[in-house]
Amino acid sequence: MIKVRYDQFYTGSTKVMRTTYNYKEVKGDTMNDRKQHVIKMAHQLFIERGFQSTSIQDILEYSGISKGTFYNYFSSKNELLIALFKALYESMEQKRDELLISQDPSDLTIFKKQIELQMNTNKKNKLITLFEEVFVSNDEDLKRFLREGQKRMLRWVYNRFLELFGEEKQPYLLDGAIMFLGILHHNVKYYSIGNGASADIYPVVEYSVDRMVTIVEDASIADKQLNKPEQMDDWFPEGNQLFQSNLVSTIRSLKTDLAASDLEAIERLDFVKDELLHSKKSRKFLIESVLCSLRDDSKLDQTIVKQLDELVGNYFK
Repeated sequence: MIKVRYDQFYTGSTKVMRTTYNYKEVKGDTMNDRKQHVIKMAHQLFIERGFQSTSIQDILEYSGISKGTFYNYFSSKNELLIALFKALYESMEQKRDELLISQDPSDLTIFKKQIELQMNTNKKNKLITLFEEVFVSNDEDLKRFLREGQKRMLRWVYNRFLELFGEEKQPYLLDGAIMFLGILHHNVKYYSIGNGASADIYPVVEYSVDRMVTIVEDASIADKQLNKPEQMDDWFPEGNQLFQSNLVSTIRSLKTDLAASDLEAIERLDFVKDELLHSKKSRKFLIESVLCSLRDDSKLDQTIVKQLDELVGNYFK
């Protein structure tokens, strides 16, 4: 059981509200629980004071841990910030994928909801402010991490555009994904200036997505292309873009057979995707073990499971 207490905390001249978690020695009180607590406390400080103005000592005092405990979890404040970004985006990406379960991936309304979820995640957690602070810093590791995140988002939008607009529009969809992210970013920025930071973000998302439908159609009619989708193989050296696109599409097709309550099967599919797309070295024996479970799952279309099997087999050749 975790007891929660709220009190005021002073860091220099700044007063912030702290949520204090008193952990009892029970099974749920794992090292990961405590690590996540430190990340949450540091996040509050970063929001209140800024990343650069928050010291490790501030984090120690605010989260109620020792310096030794901190360095058991993180080698530096930068590593803590990266852990924060990863935790927030892993949660967001899972929720974003869940919106597609049992839905038609070509439905623009679902895509709009996915983008709205991401924009609200950024707003709720003040991530844009943290991103901007990182980019004006001199820390190349942090900048590299955020640039990789931007490329990952571009790849996701491109793959979703393939599902939304179809393979016949593929030559124009990398350009479309790049333009969409730029349009969305600036529309959100100036809409917030004009309507206040608390304004509903959905009208911006809807407007930006609807404009892309026209832009992609116009590019297709004019047969105009600036960036070739094949370039992404150079941009994402961790894997072939065609393989990634096929893998995402196959796993999404399998998820359409599942209800939101089929969490175990959904987690298995997400594991296969993450292990193949995001691990430095994919663990073949673990993936094969998960595939065995998927072959025995009567709720899944076994024809598509076989396609996934073949994709994984080709990956490890």
